[in-house]
Amino acid sequence: MDSAELALYAALTLYLVGSGGHICGIFTGKHRPNTFGGIASGAGFACHTVSLALRLFANPSLALASGEFYLSLFSWSLLLILFVLWVRLKLSFLGLIATPLAFIILLGSLGVNSARLPLPPSLAGLFFGLHIGTLFCSLGLMAMAGAAGAAYLKLERRIKSKEKLNGVWAALPSLDKLDNANRLAVTFGFPLYTVGLLSGFLWAGLTWKRYFSWDPKEITAVFIWLLFAFLFHQRVALGWRGRKTAWLAIWVFGLSLASMLGINFFVKTHHSFA
Repeated sequence: MDSAELALYAALTLYLVGSGGHICGIFTGKHRPNTFGGIASGAGFACHTVSLALRLFANPSLALASGEFYLSLFSWSLLLILFVLWVRLKLSFLGLIATPLAFIILLGSLGVNSARLPLPPSLAGLFFGLHIGTLFCSLGLMAMAGAAGAAYLKLERRIKSKEKLNGVWAALPSLDKLDNANRLAVTFGFPLYTVGLLSGFLWAGLTWKRYFSWDPKEITAVFIWLLFAFLFHQRVALGWRGRKTAWLAIWVFGLSLASMLGINFFVKTHHSFA
């Protein structure tokens, strides 16, 4: 076992511990388990960063052509966005979603047979920096927006029905804070997704001599972009708030996750991880 693998397994262990801390903190309503979960998640994130860096610097061409590496990077992106929103909006409850999801995706990456993508060395920086980096940051933001949206819908329903807000519900932030998380994620997530999509088409044109080839992944990505664009316009230009934007954020993230884990594994495509 090399240093990169050792750091990866340490990250997995710490993510599992962090998930347990966040879950205990939310369900008991106590601050200490949630703080412990955050510390464990942060330590896992540091180990995960070391693992990715070691793999990338040891053999960049091999890492950038590996489906396992990209799933691991997506898992890392979720935690990066979590910590940004945690500091910016004080929404510690997002750890309940981000850390377990990061753990599951990272664990799943270990079972991926590394697909070899036709990635010319001259395009590695463009592909990795623009296409993958911006898309994963955007999806991380939408994961947080989807989590905030789901919490918003449940909390609003309980408030309207005048049910008691005890246990998990008492630990949730206010509806305004949840809506602000949605707004922030959409405001920054859509431009990042747009850059990622356009750079992907550019890379495809330079690599395969066709900017759009009706690949299932490409069709799905365009559909998600249209839905995301509608959410961005309604949220930013028209000032939509509340239930509608919460539902749209859930749909955008759900479709994005289905596209990554469904199409990339089970459909024949340029982006296959199988």
